[in-house]
Amino acid sequence: MGSLTRWARAEWGPLYGTVRGPLRRPRPWAMPMTTAAVLLTALLQFAQNRPWGFRLVQSLGAVRAEDPLWLSLLRTPLSLFVPALDLPVWGALAQILLVFGIAELCLGWWRTLLIAYLATLAGTLYARLGITLGAHAPFGLPWTDAQVVDTGPSAAVVGLAVFVAWRHGAYATTGAVTVAMVAEVLLKENLAGKEHLAALMAVGSLCLAVAVRHRPCRLLQRRPPGSRAGSGSGLPPIQS
Repeated sequence: MGSLTRWARAEWGPLYGTVRGPLRRPRPWAMPMTTAAVLLTALLQFAQNRPWGFRLVQSLGAVRAEDPLWLSLLRTPLSLFVPALDLPVWGALAQILLVFGIAELCLGWWRTLLIAYLATLAGTLYARLGITLGAHAPFGLPWTDAQVVDTGPSAAVVGLAVFVAWRHGAYATTGAVTVAMVAEVLLKENLAGKEHLAALMAVGSLCLAVAVRHRPCRLLQRRPPGSRAGSGSGLPPIQS
């Protein structure tokens, strides 16, 4: 039991310490962007299940690969907060509250939105490429997927979870999320699963770029022998 506790502290200790600080401060709005995202998602879910709101939500936030690219790019930011009609809305709300909330506390609201959009955009663009390749190509998709409405926060959640875990040295968690996404595609090959892999690749490239950018700084700032090493990923802290 002791070894498991030590492993948990080593894996999630830096992340827990980062999240705990802002939550202990005496301010009511620790996660303003996450709160707004949850409320927006709930409002869009309410609207798209009403006769007067369905067409409006579809026109503003429904992304399909068969649509013109410019139209998909305009709709992609809002599509992140439009829950899928065939899935329970509480799942999307829980994902946003937990993962977006932790990311906002660790990275700040604008970095969280930027990474979320990068992951979602990667999935959207991959869908077009996959349909162009065709169902028989290794990374291709059937033409019928061009008509699938592609909405929801899942790709953004995957991207944020991987980046935040990697940024705070939780490498086992990063690997577990990656393995789970690969297993999803192997067990049930569909558009959503492959878009999650595209989001992983995009965020993984971002992690690599951040690591390469800060590597010279770490080499120049090596501690002298006998000094204590820092915890986490070894990258400079992100200022919110």
